[in-house]
Amino acid sequence: MTDLFLKVKIQQGQNLPFALFCKPGSDRIVGIFQKNDHLYFLETFEEKGFVFAPFDADEIPYLPLQHADVFVETAHNRHFHFEPAPFKTNSNIGKDFFEELVAKGVEVIEADQFRKVVLSRREEVSVPDFEIQTTMRKMIQQYPEAFKYCFSHPKVGTWIGATPEQFLKADGNAIKTMALAGTQLAESSKNPVWQEKEKTEQQLVTDFIVESLSDMVKEVTLTSPYSVKAGNLWHIRTDITASIKSKKFLKKVILALHPTPAVCGLPKQPAKDFIRSNEGYNREYYSGFLGELNIDLATFKTLQTDLFVNLRCAKITNNKARIYIGCGITKDSNPQAEYIETVNKSMTMKKILV
Repeated sequence: MTDLFLKVKIQQGQNLPFALFCKPGSDRIVGIFQKNDHLYFLETFEEKGFVFAPFDADEIPYLPLQHADVFVETAHNRHFHFEPAPFKTNSNIGKDFFEELVAKGVEVIEADQFRKVVLSRREEVSVPDFEIQTTMRKMIQQYPEAFKYCFSHPKVGTWIGATPEQFLKADGNAIKTMALAGTQLAESSKNPVWQEKEKTEQQLVTDFIVESLSDMVKEVTLTSPYSVKAGNLWHIRTDITASIKSKKFLKKVILALHPTPAVCGLPKQPAKDFIRSNEGYNREYYSGFLGELNIDLATFKTLQTDLFVNLRCAKITNNKARIYIGCGITKDSNPQAEYIETVNKSMTMKKILV
């Protein structure tokens, strides 16, 4: 066992908070280990540390650098091979309820209450032998271009994930985000063909981000939409770069963007109200955001913020993993097709856990 994962074992034994993460395209695993079990919350957004924000809450927890140790380790055996264990996929878990939920969402969209809503469900799988070192290494091997993480806090729980979506990257006044939407199962190596439903959904996300940032940024630049592969799925992505008018606007930028249309809907408030009233469960930290705030924890370079949307994730508790999966609903959505999309997305975590 390496020094990093030995530290994880010690931290777990003392029931203290920690986070491990590996950035897209990197072979460095970074660990931040809090020295006490206090639950800290952001206030000014000028704090330095690792943030773990919920989908819907006023308080945002974080692990403060000033109360933590940081370890960085290279995953030397990045290319080790894991044979995925065989498992049976129950393709009907929550199917009827979710399809009825999607149909209700489409009805409300057709009644012009909102233009898009992101609806989700969750599945539970047994993980009697869950172990953080093996889980992190599997994610690094199978999802090199995702943000892989494990976050554990006695007052929050243990979460893992391999998310394809950047929430916000900042270097001083320069910021970068993305609009990611549309989902298609990857078939061999052929490029995906997108329907109008997916193109429209992705454009809605792009427009929302640009409009939300307009009063706080200048020099906005957008790429043309392009296809990106994340694990066994394709998505449509537009990269957005800008310069914030003041470093003090970072808090305003983050709160303006969260939750994004890619995890909530448009307009934001009526979509969020529909989710609260109809999904039937508390998302907790699924579709929140997480990552480094005002510090690059591997290099200790300041004014570096690197945040990701908490997608393709699971909460680990009592030898079970609760997997969270969702999809964007527009007026053209088909309930059966949307359910199948959630089944495809669930495979990201099932390949790691089962």
